[in-house]
Amino acid sequence: MSAEVIYGKQLAETIRQEMKEEVAQLSEQGIHPKLVVIIVGEDPASQSYVKGKQRASEKIGMNSDLLELSADTSEEKLLEIIKELNEDKSVHGILVQLPLPEQIDDQKVIEAIDPSKDVDGFHPSNVGRLMTGQETFYPCTPYGILVMLQRADISLEGKHVVIVGRSNLVGKPVGQLLLNENATVTHCHSRTKNLREHTKQADILIVAAGKAGLITGEDISDGTVVIDVGVNRVDGKLTGDVDFESASEKASHITPVPKGVGPMTITMLLHNTIKAAKWIHQK
Repeated sequence: MSAEVIYGKQLAETIRQEMKEEVAQLSEQGIHPKLVVIIVGEDPASQSYVKGKQRASEKIGMNSDLLELSADTSEEKLLEIIKELNEDKSVHGILVQLPLPEQIDDQKVIEAIDPSKDVDGFHPSNVGRLMTGQETFYPCTPYGILVMLQRADISLEGKHVVIVGRSNLVGKPVGQLLLNENATVTHCHSRTKNLREHTKQADILIVAAGKAGLITGEDISDGTVVIDVGVNRVDGKLTGDVDFESASEKASHITPVPKGVGPMTITMLLHNTIKAAKWIHQK
């Protein structure tokens, strides 16, 4: 058995083309979606990621500003900038690139962003709305995973989804998103005993643990859908949390790293920004 590979890169390009048309239509109505990304310091991975967000925004015709602040920026100064952006009616989405330097409290910054402009979906208000099944901004990586599954015609209702990883960015919210789609969800993590016993029961296995090669073909059953969210650098190469070669021999569908889940994250950020612009103009 050889798995069907779900390329997030190709799907992202298709969805972005759809968004480009939507942005053009909104523009005709006088609505110009705008995203502001703030980066503090010069972490190379963060720099590369935010520049990717900028390029993607420009390609679909969306307004995008990048505010680059020095690594010694105070928490007070950053909160002041966020307050100004909250009040700026031309700005629809605000994203602060994490992690932040140690003198700044990440959580305080997340909570300072107006929930109606929180296109990352991290504000406690939006997390609560996700938990209670209300309309909100879904965190971008979990939302990207949901869309990948839907576009691949993989049914979620009644399926057993096993998630390895419990971060606030991916593990917890993706579990809730899929629970909202009537899947049965099991969360595993670093303290889980007999991990393989759980992973072999999965109809859909989502691995977001940040540990290269954690899951191999021996850890899954035939026909499992495998979504690899891991991004690890091993000997200079990007690799996921799943051993692609052995897992793809047993899985029905599998995502690669790179070109898998990653491109969908930025795509859903753009989606959330367009959604924010429409919401604000409906008020």
